[in-house]
Amino acid sequence: QVQLVESGGGSVQAGGSLRLSCAASGYTATIYCMGWFRQAPGKEREGVAAINRDGSPSNADSVKGRFTISQDNAKNTLYLQMDSLKPDDTAMYYCAATYTIATMLDPYGMNYWGKGTLVTISS
Repeated sequence: QVQLVESGGGSVQAGGSLRLSCAASGYTATIYCMGWFRQAPGKEREGVAAINRDGSPSNADSVKGRFTISQDNAKNTLYLQMDSLKPDDTAMYYCAATYTIATMLDPYGMNYWGKGTLVTISS
């Protein structure tokens, strides 16, 4: 089992920045890929950014050039640096991980989930 705990959410104005963190514990050596997903009210959960164990990232088109995913393997921590935030980025952000070779931004491919951290962007 793998446990994931997110932190760093909050409320900022449009154009601002936030940095999310996700601390992983448990059998982290089995993880192939970790990622960030978000779900806004009334919408489906969507992939935002993901990174595999080799460090190769994948970003959704909606966040390219604004969000950067990174990982610190020594600390078993995943990060999401979010810049130039827009009101449309408002959502609950979840950290997720998978031990399978899955499509990196597909939420249905993830095996473990955190409880989420809320990001609210005001105009």
